[in-house]
Amino acid sequence: MNRRKKINQLLKAHAKKASAKLAPKKPRYICKAERARLAAEADEQAVVLSEQ
Repeated sequence: MNRRKKINQLLKAHAKKASAKLAPKKPRYICKAERARLAAEADEQAVVLSEQ
């Protein structure tokens, strides 16, 4: 029984890792300062485009 349990445990662990690889990835976290900088750049580009 013990050997069977270990083998099943290993197989389940491998299957879990394989399914985790196939699962969709979460987007990378962007800190608040980085979001503010990106928003400022977008506003700046919008102003430049509207002036042309």
